[in-house]
Amino acid sequence: MKRTLLASIVGLCLFLPTLAAAQEAPPDSARAWKTDLVGKLSASQAGYQNWQEGGLNTLAFTVGASGAANRTTGRWQQTYDGRLAFGLIKQDTLDFRKADDIIRLGAALKYIGNGFFRTFKPTVAITARTQFASGFNYDENPFEGEEDTPAKVSELLSPGTFTQSLGLTYEPTPWFRQRLGVSAKETMVLAEKLRPLYGVDPADPVRYEVGMESISELDKEVIPNVRWQSKLGLFAAFNQADVPDLLWENLVIMSVNKYLSVNFEFVTLYDRDISDALQLKEVLSLGVSVTLL
Repeated sequence: MKRTLLASIVGLCLFLPTLAAAQEAPPDSARAWKTDLVGKLSASQAGYQNWQEGGLNTLAFTVGASGAANRTTGRWQQTYDGRLAFGLIKQDTLDFRKADDIIRLGAALKYIGNGFFRTFKPTVAITARTQFASGFNYDENPFEGEEDTPAKVSELLSPGTFTQSLGLTYEPTPWFRQRLGVSAKETMVLAEKLRPLYGVDPADPVRYEVGMESISELDKEVIPNVRWQSKLGLFAAFNQADVPDLLWENLVIMSVNKYLSVNFEFVTLYDRDISDALQLKEVLSLGVSVTLL
């Protein structure tokens, strides 16, 4: 049942762009792509020598890019977005450690109809979330019977989270939209040893779930030169609807000038298949931003 629904949703994701392309094409100016791509580099360094008050020598840097592209053709609107980031930190005599690691990709196809379907737009959407490099737990070893640290707890596609959804999108303003629909979710862990950490059967690299998904997105300049981007995702599997999975990502971008910006990121994650504890992430950085597109 789950795999049949998943195959149906994936099929829709592949079929609808073809259907959209078959519509009567408007003038080139009306169907042009609108793009936004920004590259970022942030770094910090502290050094001490004969400093009586003490301190640790540190070096940290993060590189990344985020962007979006959308186009409206007839009654169909395509939207693609992504965010990549990778950072390292070195403290005193310790080796370099990973400080940030993000791969986020998404695509959506909306139908802009008349009447009800102009306010609530039928939407097919897919998302992917994973990381570039291995992650380690330096404090404790989570594997039963093992005590050595650091212990590797993640790597590329271990885990990887993928969703495919079919629902309706409500956009009352240019800076806020809400999407609600039925969704399939796959949690992939290719590394067999890591599967128990993410609630995946050791004999199967993927855990399949089907349920309801809600996505709330906000992107607004709250005061001059300060932009707040927020995305709250809730997924309630039909067999675990009492406590939904939650991913709430917040990014506050404070522009100093055309190139310099201060960024504050705060992420909340809850998935009881992974942990009963609420997971939190916070990053504050000063960096250089360059508009690429």
